[in-house]
Amino acid sequence: MKYCASLWSFSRRPTREVVVGDPRNGGVVIGGDHPVVKQSMLTCDTMDTEACVTQTLELVDVGCQIVRITAPTVKDAANLENVVAALRARGCLVPIVADIHFKPEAAMEAVKWVEKIRINPGNYADSKKFATREYSDDAYASELARIEERFTPLVLECLRLGRALRIGTNHGSLSDRIMNRYGDTPLGMVESALEFARICRKNGFHNFVFSMKSSNPKVMIECYRLLSARLEQEGPDWNYPLHLGVTEAGEGEDGRIKSAIGIGSLLCDGIGDTIRVSLTEDSPREIAVCNELLAQVPTLVSSAPVAPGLTTSAPPWDPFVFKRRESDVADLGDVRCGGNETVRVVVTRAVFDAVAPRIAAKADVRPEAVLEDLNLVELDPTSPISIEKIPCDTQLVTVRDGLSIPVITAFRLLVVQLARLGRRNPILLKDTLTDAASTESPQSALLRASVNIGSLLAEGIGDAILVRGESGSGQSLRLAFNILQAAGCRSFKTDYVACPSCGRTLFNLQTVTARIKARTGHLKGVKIAIMGCIVNGPGEMADADFGYVGGAPNKINLYVGKKPVKFNIPEEEAVDRLVDLIREHGKWVEAEPAAAAPV
Repeated sequence: MKYCASLWSFSRRPTREVVVGDPRNGGVVIGGDHPVVKQSMLTCDTMDTEACVTQTLELVDVGCQIVRITAPTVKDAANLENVVAALRARGCLVPIVADIHFKPEAAMEAVKWVEKIRINPGNYADSKKFATREYSDDAYASELARIEERFTPLVLECLRLGRALRIGTNHGSLSDRIMNRYGDTPLGMVESALEFARICRKNGFHNFVFSMKSSNPKVMIECYRLLSARLEQEGPDWNYPLHLGVTEAGEGEDGRIKSAIGIGSLLCDGIGDTIRVSLTEDSPREIAVCNELLAQVPTLVSSAPVAPGLTTSAPPWDPFVFKRRESDVADLGDVRCGGNETVRVVVTRAVFDAVAPRIAAKADVRPEAVLEDLNLVELDPTSPISIEKIPCDTQLVTVRDGLSIPVITAFRLLVVQLARLGRRNPILLKDTLTDAASTESPQSALLRASVNIGSLLAEGIGDAILVRGESGSGQSLRLAFNILQAAGCRSFKTDYVACPSCGRTLFNLQTVTARIKARTGHLKGVKIAIMGCIVNGPGEMADADFGYVGGAPNKINLYVGKKPVKFNIPEEEAVDRLVDLIREHGKWVEAEPAAAAPV
């Protein structure tokens, strides 16, 4: 199966056009030859018409092209009439999307007023009780028939009214039926979406897009690749556009890095027609990241063909299932890399000299090797590499600086050439192939490094990394470690899965996230999910150790994994109770002031 036209030169995946609203009157077109569309979501109560209008206008002012609003009930869906009318009265023509979970009747109301409906196959007319049971083929077919009966009316209304639809599956939010047959896997997510797409097609409706979201960038990348390949297999008229996003990415630097790894790597492979960066921050900030990320992509890819003979018919890695590339172990001095060793962080001598005097003795964020001290062989993968250039399998190798080829392509070619030679050398990844001083802004440098290094790590490539594009010494060291954490390569701090706020949220996500981080930020290797409501709660926490979930207004439910263990805790007590729960399960340690100090 192929998920993109080429791993070596950029070519955008061809898709049909999906029309959202009237393009002659403020609407947008997703897919085809149109630029990637930017979208975001409101954080206010859907029943607060004025707040919805204000937030929408703020988003449009910063370049948001599609605005999504949650409609958890029929009453909320009905108020979309007032929201849309107020926006149009103010001259705002941006298309509005109703976000639907659980209630088909809410979708049937919302479709009257908005240009697009988002449904989640995991909970639209399907059950999700985390129940384990066997489905016979007849029972499975019966469930599909029931879903078709519930979903078809919405499809027909979208067709009649000229609406668009997003079929959006989320990792951890699959129905019991899908979970029991496929598990919580990329394959399950793809099959769930295709079931709903077949119902659309059966009724002659094609104005829809797909999304495959996860809070884990590696899982998200695998899902979209598998979906793209499956659509190719289904036939040329299955060329539907794709909506990209890393859900519950969190906030700050971590949220941007996760989003850049997931969204950026797919955009560089030509996949993606509309994007949403999900941050636990004010929504307009998401658009700023969208703009910067989209601006980066043309500088990170090339449409020039790679010289014949350098590539193989299939890459020596599986693009649909993560597996770290096998390599031998190299000695870097105080540490080793390759084999089963963790991915190491290398810095330049200048960075080491700047940060070393300020690093606490027990700090987790510290340089592990100095570039100038390494026994390193630099190779040009754009020409055939002779085996004589590589002394042995334990020789650390990298791509030579100064090549006019994208970083991702260069390191993919290096892996292909090493495989051709039968070599297992560990590889040092670089975020840039120049050692010149960077003039990029810190955000540009962060996104560039995250896309270049993160996408390769998500393919299992890389045994050590070097970040040079960030000019600040301490910032470049921290960025390297944060990329490794976001890519799931090592854990040096607490990992947070935090959903962006919306009208369903039952507490202030930004305030609560900051409060939880202040109490738990030193718990290395612990993953905590902070979810505003049960829609994004037990399922989409996926592999979190502990969950803090809005259960009712001012009431919090606490989870261990996907299992709720504490209910209806007053919000003012909930963070303390979360700490107590972490203690009960033996994962609490007291913070050490010296180790907690940032670089």
